[in-house]
Amino acid sequence: MKTIFVMVKCELGQAYEVADELVMNVDEVSEVYSTSGQYDLLMKCYLAENADIGRFVTERLQTLPGVKDTFTVIAFKAF
Repeated sequence: MKTIFVMVKCELGQAYEVADELVMNVDEVSEVYSTSGQYDLLMKCYLAENADIGRFVTERLQTLPGVKDTFTVIAFKAF
């Protein structure tokens, strides 16, 4: 299992709608948090070992209505 964290910048006024969509319709999403600062949401995702992270982010996340930008961090190990 691969773990990634994705920060999402939303269109103005769309953060709650985007969070709802992520939690309800993207199975790989484990948790979504609203955040302050440059990005509106922070999500934790679990992907299969053979999953293509780039395709997941660009095709499943960045194409959702209300998503303006993303920033992805790949986790190596949990302690």
